[in-house]
Amino acid sequence: MLSKELLEILACPVCKGDLVYEEDKGRLACNSCRVYYEIKEGIPVLLPDSGKPLEEGSS
Repeated sequence: MLSKELLEILACPVCKGDLVYEEDKGRLACNSCRVYYEIKEGIPVLLPDSGKPLEEGSS
């Protein structure tokens, strides 16, 4: 689980937009770029090349 304070300052590494915390899936999603970033061992992996495409119908 990521802290509220951390979530408030995190941004997409590509577009600098807001990220949506999908706790049940263990990832942060950028709806603007249509990608998500995994959270490994409690640490968000926010490298521009690490984004994976969001599947259709995802938040």
